[in-house]
Amino acid sequence: MLQSLRESGRPDFAAGLDHCPVPLAPYRDPAFFEQEKAQVFARAWLLLGRIEELPEPGCYVVKALPTFGSSVILTHGKGGAIRAFHNSCSHRGSEVLPEGAGKQSRFVCPYHNWTYTPDGALIGVPDEADFAGLDKQTCGLKPVACDTWDGWVFINLQREPDVGLAEFLGPMAEHLGGLSYPSAATPLVFRATLDANWKVVADAFIETYHIPFIHPRTIGDTFASSANPFARLLDFTALGAHRAVSMYGNPDFQLGPDNKVERTAYAGVATDSVIAAAASEGLTAFLEHPAVNPTGSHSWSMDVKNVFPHVHIDCGPGGFWIHHFWPMSATTCEYEVKFYVAPATTVRERFQQEMYVGRVHEIILEDLANVARTQRGINSGGQQVMQLKDSEAGIRHHLAQLLKWVDAPSMREALS
Repeated sequence: MLQSLRESGRPDFAAGLDHCPVPLAPYRDPAFFEQEKAQVFARAWLLLGRIEELPEPGCYVVKALPTFGSSVILTHGKGGAIRAFHNSCSHRGSEVLPEGAGKQSRFVCPYHNWTYTPDGALIGVPDEADFAGLDKQTCGLKPVACDTWDGWVFINLQREPDVGLAEFLGPMAEHLGGLSYPSAATPLVFRATLDANWKVVADAFIETYHIPFIHPRTIGDTFASSANPFARLLDFTALGAHRAVSMYGNPDFQLGPDNKVERTAYAGVATDSVIAAAASEGLTAFLEHPAVNPTGSHSWSMDVKNVFPHVHIDCGPGGFWIHHFWPMSATTCEYEVKFYVAPATTVRERFQQEMYVGRVHEIILEDLANVARTQRGINSGGQQVMQLKDSEAGIRHHLAQLLKWVDAPSMREALS
């Protein structure tokens, strides 16, 4: 049984994992990037978003797949079904819709005006009589395997996935099942193209060892204290191909006297965190879920749920937020983070949200300013392995799963 930091001082985070150095080649090798692309991203169920992005029939959202240089159209069709289609016209392959979202009864390809319904059926072909033998019934938008779980929308790029979504999620589904997602319709979005392998970026958001050194003025005293100066984790749990970590929070943290404006924003409202865009009183059900602060520690800041291969669902006193990491090459990636913020109903709430946005923006920039430097050091070839501490178990487990998937002949065998 995993122990918490407050019980043992050094929990057995590496249960089921070895303590050996781990290879750096997967962070810089072009051949490994191609293997990841084919064996992981082209076979795994990929989390793309929330059903709140498609609130009613006729709604659609176009989701980029940066790893593949393409996109898919997610639609809310008849009977409430959420479907996915390749964003490619059946005439000559052009993209049908630009990236974005909306509500339309018809999708019209801008190249030659071939027209489709949100359910993918081809219903309009200009000068159709000049297409000998055209069968519109077989020329609809090409479907992509799509499924939903607890409001999350997933796709699978295999023509016939050999493992369904429920089996793919495995113990993560039980771990997260029934968790509410407050304000899921109103995200604040940050995007960046980075000169770093996607794992360099993902690793930075599943460990806290770096926080006292990279974030000394923003959150260094929030995730560390004299009792835990190196921000050791509270908990780590392997969940099949997925994983969860629970992070320490300084229970005695207070904003300093120099943070006058921010102190004013948070005055008189209980948030349990300075990284919160709302009072905690409306988050009772969310905070009481067993996956949130699973150790029940008073010294808790947030949890990271890493849905394999490339998404983090983060849970904290102020709600939830998600990270997407998309590999573009062996040394570049696309990064997106969405923070979910309830619409402000008072001036005071809006003031608090502005302070929250400012702090979050500064923290993200501190993290992203470090990833290119890390990648350059990896690219030098001077180091062949990484030395990981117990509180970096999330990194160790993630890389072990990626190596397993790269070698496995099928998704089912990768999950075995």
